[in-house]
Amino acid sequence: MTQRPVDVAFTPAVKAAQVRKGSRAIYEGMEMGQSLDDLAAFIASVRSFYLATASKEGQPYIQHRGGPPGFLHVVGERQLAFADFKGNRQFITTGNLSENPRAYIFLMDYAHRQRIKIWGTARAVEGDAALEQSLMPEGYRALPEQVILFDVEAWDSNCPQHIPQMFHADDVHQAIDQRDARIAELENELAALLGAE
Repeated sequence: MTQRPVDVAFTPAVKAAQVRKGSRAIYEGMEMGQSLDDLAAFIASVRSFYLATASKEGQPYIQHRGGPPGFLHVVGERQLAFADFKGNRQFITTGNLSENPRAYIFLMDYAHRQRIKIWGTARAVEGDAALEQSLMPEGYRALPEQVILFDVEAWDSNCPQHIPQMFHADDVHQAIDQRDARIAELENELAALLGAE
């Protein structure tokens, strides 16, 4: 029997918990996405996300990844990729992926109170300068260490409940600059009208 995308998240133990806590009927017919077509615009706008991996023994680890909008790329119907920038050089994610490819990406858009969960497998690609450069954001000053390729098995979105609405500082500054420019424009128009009287 072919595994459905929803079964990646809803393991037998999860289904048993849903039955025990009374929510199984709600989720029994649920479907999850696999193709990234519906997520491409959302993914292109993200400035950061969380990448979860686990060691061979199952010890989980979550790492923040950030960059300018568009640094996370949709490179296929079911594949994501990003240039993994040089950082603290602990290489926990890299080590985990070398022995356990299971991975998870958590995307959060606080301004629109939307979150996307993506299950799959990932691998680090080292030493491919052409691939690194193809994934580097234009004009971004970070240095690539390697590339992470993420193969999607399932994705789902959550309801906005309990997500605080917050805005990125760059977006707030842009909105304030636009407002101030409009105020100056209106003040000039008013001064011209008063001067014409």
